Amino acid sequence: MEETAVKPAVRPATARERADRAAATGGVPTLEFHGLVPYDAYVRASDLHRLQQPLSEDAGEMSFLVVSQVMELYFGLARHDLTDAQQRLRGDDVWGALLPLRRAALHLEGLTASWQTLRWMTPADFNRFRNLLGEGSGFQSAMYRRLEFLLGLRTASLIRPFRSQPEVHAELTAALAAPSLWDDVVALLARSGHELPRDLLDRDFSTEHEAHPAVEAAWVDIYRDHGPGNHLRELGEALTEVADRFGDWRYRHLNTVRRTMGAKPGSGGSNGLAWLQRSMAREAFPELWSARTYM
Repeated sequence: MEETAVKPAVRPATARERADRAAATGGVPTLEFHGLVPYDAYVRASDLHRLQQPLSEDAGEMSFLVVSQVMELYFGLARHDLTDAQQRLRGDDVWGALLPLRRAALHLEGLTASWQTLRWMTPADFNRFRNLLGEGSGFQSAMYRRLEFLLGLRTASLIRPFRSQPEVHAELTAALAAPSLWDDVVALLARSGHELPRDLLDRDFSTEHEAHPAVEAAWVDIYRDHGPGNHLRELGEALTEVADRFGDWRYRHLNTVRRTMGAKPGSGGSNGLAWLQRSMAREAFPELWSARTYM
């Protein structure tokens, strides 16, 4: 009978135990462990560092690969906190939603900073390994697509590349059909007494939300109240920060593509730069931006 691999466990420790250990070692770190060191058992660092498998001997490809993987982790992390905020808003816990929204904005800031480590890459540098990527493209990131859907940027056809991966396709289909974070914010505004038409609340969520003057007017009204108890105003600012940081990432993406490949066609079949420029015209949480004209 085949033995089942046992996951190494991280043993919990209390503050008293940590203090006793430090006293016993004289403040010197513990150096003896059985099996995996606790850090590796928790972070899975050894597993992470085995995931880099470059396709070429070019030293620069490792930068491109690692940054791509780091971005994938940031996509998932931002989505995690935005989903937490969304669940809290569904329960009318506006105050509780602010912290995960602020965390998500900081994750997006870290995501954007990832582009900085590719600033060394010229078209010649990229061309040394680009052909080996075949049709591989960041456009095909399922986690990025789920993040976009959560932010309200929805194009149903963009889940088609995943039809041959049933589990991923099912997750994306469900994400597309579910309300976005912005849809839940709009529903919250209605529950808070702002007059919004019914068709904004009972609609096909798989289609992208179109900016509506009633939502814009609700935000103008919310921002008129500068009192310390106006949590909806703080919600508006937290959401604006998320949208702003997401816009920063898309802008840095555009500039990195321009810097490394100009207007060449993209690896995944798009026209590259022009596709990204069109994508940037769609904004997350549109009425939060347009309402500022009337505040």
